[in-house]
Amino acid sequence: MDTLLTLVADPAAWAALLTLVVMEIVLGIDNLIFISILSNKLPEAQRARTQRIGIMLALVMRLGLLGTVAWIAQLTAPAITPFGHAFSWRDLILLGGGLFLVWKATREIHHHVVHAEEERSKTGSTVQLTVAAAIGQILVLDMVFSVDSIITAVGMTEHMPIMFVAVISAVLAMLFAARPLSRFIDRNPTIVTLALSFLLVIGMTLIAEGFGSHVPKAYIYVAMAFSGFVEAMNMLVRRAKSKRTQHRATVDTV
Repeated sequence: MDTLLTLVADPAAWAALLTLVVMEIVLGIDNLIFISILSNKLPEAQRARTQRIGIMLALVMRLGLLGTVAWIAQLTAPAITPFGHAFSWRDLILLGGGLFLVWKATREIHHHVVHAEEERSKTGSTVQLTVAAAIGQILVLDMVFSVDSIITAVGMTEHMPIMFVAVISAVLAMLFAARPLSRFIDRNPTIVTLALSFLLVIGMTLIAEGFGSHVPKAYIYVAMAFSGFVEAMNMLVRRAKSKRTQHRATVDTV
């Protein structure tokens, strides 16, 4: 109790908490994009529930891993050394998650680009995924992102209460942002390709991290933000063009 009161009265602890909350939210964006894209392949009635389950699984996994901080710290120690290169369990988890993300994003991009018109002409709203399959895939990525998230938290502060508050705050932010992000992606089909491209980049980054090559996250997120800005400009241009076309059509009919 005394330790908690000391932390509450310590400005440095509040600064660490704010920094860690922002970091955890930024790291959670990858997880949220994946959950939104995957849940959008389900019937409308099942999307919100699947998103909530996926995000709550992320919270449970993160809090569970926080309870085993000593074990988490051991994940960074070398586990195997093939061909003279040491890999820790964290490296292997990131490699596996990165490969899964690259495979999934590539498959979804191919499906979205090649088969979208085909499917619309056939059934219009064919269900591509079951809820169980979606939750299973979300669980795999939750594990990868949770390990990365908790190792980041452990590296930034030694105070467990700060870690718990930061993780819970970040997951609650994901919970509130899930539905608006999902609807936005669903209303703007071109955003799907952009978001899948982000996941492809994130997957490659995880693979690079697994091989020991540190890629500054700031570069990745700045590139993502710039791409999002360019796509937003494209959307405004398309809407303006559509309005002009509708206006001309109205004038011609009159």
